Amino acid sequence: MAKNKSKAQKHKDVFKVAKSKNLKVKSKTKPVTSSLKKINIVNNEKVCKVNKAFSEVRKEVQNLSKDTSTSSKKPLQIPRSPPAEVLNMDATTQSFSQL
Repeated sequence: MAKNKSKAQKHKDVFKVAKSKNLKVKSKTKPVTSSLKKINIVNNEKVCKVNKAFSEVRKEVQNLSKDTSTSSKKPLQIPRSPPAEVLNMDATTQSFSQL
């Protein structure tokens, strides 16, 4: 039992003091050596090219839709033939009476 008492009597410290051995000397920060700016510039150029291409396609579609809308209106208007001679009822009744 004496052996168990000595182990139980040891007290662990709640707070630990930082030792000078654990402290490391920090070096200066170094700039990030990545090419993010280059990547962003390339991406922006690609986006501009695609936007230009789509704007051209949109203009072409608008022109085509205008052309089809004007041509589609023309067939819808049915040309009417000029009316034949206006019938004179008095003349027709006289011709029937002569028969």
